[in-house]
Amino acid sequence: MDAKLFISAIAKFALGALLVGVLLFLPAGTLHWWQGWLLMGILFVPMFCAGLVMMAKAPDLLRKRLNAKEKEGEQREVLALSGIMFIAAFVISGFGPRFGLPMLPSWASIVGAIIFLIAYALYAEVMRENAYLSRTIEVQDGQCVVDTGLYGIVRHPMYSTTVLLFLAIPIVLGSPIAFIIMLAYLPIIAKRIRNEEQVLTAELAGYAEYTQRIRWRLVPGIW
Repeated sequence: MDAKLFISAIAKFALGALLVGVLLFLPAGTLHWWQGWLLMGILFVPMFCAGLVMMAKAPDLLRKRLNAKEKEGEQREVLALSGIMFIAAFVISGFGPRFGLPMLPSWASIVGAIIFLIAYALYAEVMRENAYLSRTIEVQDGQCVVDTGLYGIVRHPMYSTTVLLFLAIPIVLGSPIAFIIMLAYLPIIAKRIRNEEQVLTAELAGYAEYTQRIRWRLVPGIW
């Protein structure tokens, strides 16, 4: 086991859990908020398990997923906008139970959790299919076009699953206002995809032909 990679992964996991917890429960003013704990559970328990699996079977993939330093200036802007969106959505969700903002019924949180876990499973399948996945836009040594499985349906299945994941989050938290905020992810991810495809078309052999075979970027029949 790579001790340095293990320590880095655990540190980032703990920091992420702490940050999300603060953004949720501090605005809520209480720890007695079951939707907040539901999100923490479905978000971080599968993430921890997936990290252990990648540590054991695919450490290189885990190392790529931990690297979040974007080289593209446009993508740094995308990450900044995404961060603002998440902070706003989490804080507004926490304000819901504290200040009596409009809330979804309890059953909606359960449905949202189911959608979230399904999307998480699809995300894991995308990572299994594509060993070149990283959190930054780059073309790696020896990289080739992946066009099987979900990549045979849409060109960016990882982003398709993140749309489901992110839109499910405010439903789990029971906040319709946060759901409206999270809709900002759609133009943000569209901007990222357009820039990513420019890079891949220019630098990855066969990608231009792939875009001709697979028409849809994110959602079949829509875009």
